[in-house]
Amino acid sequence: MNTISTALKQFVNDEDGVTAIEYGMIAALIATALALGVGAVSGKLTSAFDFIASKMTTPAA
Repeated sequence: MNTISTALKQFVNDEDGVTAIEYGMIAALIATALALGVGAVSGKLTSAFDFIASKMTTPAA
């Protein structure tokens, strides 16, 4: 019975996996921010290229 309680105490006090979870959460937040940033910029970038394309003329053949 003593080894079970000792093992349980060690399991509760073990914090090795906590760091990996924190890094995973940070990576998820960074990925979310990047996705939102790219989404906000992509519409404006498409508009800019469409504007440039409309101003270009094709040469006569």
